[in-house]
Amino acid sequence: MKIKFVALLILLAMVSCKSDDGGVQDNNPYLTDPIVNLNLNLNLPQYDPLKFPGNSLVITQQGIKGIVIYNVNNDLYTASELSDPNHIPNSCSRMEVDGIIVRCPCENDDNEYDIVTGQHKTNNNAYPLQQYRIVRTGDVIQVTN
Repeated sequence: MKIKFVALLILLAMVSCKSDDGGVQDNNPYLTDPIVNLNLNLNLPQYDPLKFPGNSLVITQQGIKGIVIYNVNNDLYTASELSDPNHIPNSCSRMEVDGIIVRCPCENDDNEYDIVTGQHKTNNNAYPLQQYRIVRTGDVIQVTN
């Protein structure tokens, strides 16, 4: 009886695991899911800001409009798309970074997001920031989707 119970628990644990490692899937109709694969060596001077908590760095070569990487506490980093998730990408939808806030510069737009949580600052029904997976191994930060 114990063996059947343990087997059932293991089966339930396996079924409840996500295959995408907990990545954010919000079915946003405005943004595509670009291929992102970055390896940032923190020993290189261009990535020096990421060695210190509270600092961010914008990478423009990947993502839709670029990616902002934020160091929360040297163990936890976030990586977010800079294209406003509540617009079809256009000439003004690339957001600007101000501390831990990103803002959309489009006219008549008050979209602001927290880059740590990804949430819109005032509208709970808005799409959150598109987030990418980020892992630090030694002095290398890997960003993927």
